[in-house]
Formats: sequence, C-alpha cells, structure tokens
Amino acid sequence: MEFAPLFRNLPPYVVALLLLQPLAGCSDQNSAANRSTNVQTAAEPTPKATAKLVVAFGDSLYAGYGVLPSESFPTELQKALTARGVSVTVQNAGVSGDTSSAGLRRLAFTLDGLTRKPDLFMVNLGGNDMLRGIAPAETRTNLIAICKELKKRGIPIMLTGMVAAPNMGGDYARGFNPIYADLAKKFDATLYPFFLDGVVSDPALMQADRMHPNPHGVDVIVNKITPLVASTLGK
Repeated sequence: MEFAPLFRNLPPYVVALLLLQPLAGCSDQNSAANRSTNVQTAAEPTPKATAKLVVAFGDSLYAGYGVLPSESFPTELQKALTARGVSVTVQNAGVSGDTSSAGLRRLAFTLDGLTRKPDLFMVNLGGNDMLRGIAPAETRTNLIAICKELKKRGIPIMLTGMVAAPNMGGDYARGFNPIYADLAKKFDATLYPFFLDGVVSDPALMQADRMHPNPHGVDVIVNKITPLVASTLGK
C-alpha cells in the first residue's frame, strides 16, 4: 500500500506525528549514548566567572538529534547570544527520547554535576509524553516537580513549550496545551510557547522524519528565541 495518497491532504504536523509515534520508543535506544554525552558535558571546564551559564535541559530537540553537535540548538544559541555581546556558555543537557518523568529522574544528577548554579535553566519536555498519549495530568505533575526543584535551588527557569497534535483530539489538547503557560505563571518562569513555531509546518526546515528541525530549522528557532533568552539573562 502506498501511504502518500492517504496523507496528501493532511497538515505536515499531523502527518509527522501519525508516522512517527512509534519512534518515540525507538528514541530511547539512543538515550544511553546521549546520557553519557551529558555526563561529559557536565564535566566541562568552568566558564569565565563573568560569563552566564545557560543549561538546555530537554529531549531530542535540545540534544540535537539528526544534526552535527556544532549545529545543535544549544551550540547555535550560544553563538547567537555571543554575537549579541552576551558572554555565555550554553550547556547541552538534552537526551533523545526523554519524557517528562525521565527528565525528572535525572534532574538532580544534572544539577549536581554542574560546575556552578546556572543563570538560566531552559526546559523542553513533554513532546514525547504527547506522542505516547501520556495523560496531560501526569506531564503537568512531572513538570511542576521539575520547576519546584529549580525554584528551591534559586535557579531562573525558561519553558519552551509544545502543542498537542490535532490527531490527539480536543480533550487531550485542552489538557495538554495550557500546561506551559500555567507553569510559567505559577513559577514566574519565562515562556516561549511553542519551540517549533514557524518551523514544523515548513518541510524545508525539517528533517526527513518531519519531527526534528534540520540545521536551517535550528537557525530559525534560534533567531526567534535568542532575543527572549538575552532579555531574560539581562534581568
């Protein structure tokens, strides 16, 4: 059977999610390799005392799935901030396949492995929860626990949100979509509502899997989010 005619009239985001829901589990096969990478990242030399420290803590969208390390979101964000005159180190703490519960389990390890307290902790989790159909209430509970731990340690938070795919249904979307704005308000966190905004609907900016941005897509995301990160660091 040819799948193209079945999906021709569907929006790209819906097609991507319909095709790639099984890959959420497959991504976990890469988690061990990514986790070892994160351990090494946490042991990097201490940045200059005057430099800001930003930690990008999330799933494959932060980890840099399908692109070179030099093309990943954290690396490109650091370049963009530096170009704006911000002295900063952006540390990649992304793990492909992570759900909000997996992120919560490794949060303390990540924080304890840092050389110093971050000036900003960016969180991008929940996309894999949505792909797996995990109840939004569970995702909310896990993200609340993450935010509580960060607030307890006095670490500023930035949430980069996700949006439920249309094929998840209206009830799921009503439970999932408000999570990030609600938590941003509750924990006085900076909010970037949708990480893939302006990218996921453009095939030229996405990898062949239609789920992860290609290097051009990463650049678009970075250009859109950098001013918000810079202003947050400047507060």
